[in-house]
Amino acid sequence: MYPFEIVKPMKEELTSLGFKDLTTAKEVNKNISSSQTAVLIVNSVCGCAAANARPGVIQSLINDKIPLQLLTVFAGVDKEATDAARVLMVPFPPSSPCIALFKNGELVHMLERHHIEGRSSKLISENLKQAYNEYC
Repeated sequence: MYPFEIVKPMKEELTSLGFKDLTTAKEVNKNISSSQTAVLIVNSVCGCAAANARPGVIQSLINDKIPLQLLTVFAGVDKEATDAARVLMVPFPPSSPCIALFKNGELVHMLERHHIEGRSSKLISENLKQAYNEYC
């Protein structure tokens, strides 16, 4: 588990823009199941989260269609919430960072770490925008 002081600015990068920080399994399940569309980013302290995942998901919101719910859990900090999110992402193996799009509680699009690491935030954003245009 990472100290809160270390992850606070990484959480705030998303929460300051309207992402809801989920810390319990109940919050994850309630928010995913109750929304028509939701994007969920499993945040992380790694460099690809800072350089690619967080900027990519933020840039993806500059689009005509976006998910109704913007959600985040933090791997290595919010264990219960992260574990619950990963259950909803089966059959994909756990990875962080990762970004999932849900529609009516069902996983419809997934970016795993290997889709994020080494790719530009612009490419990640474009991938998510295409998914939003299809599902939102």
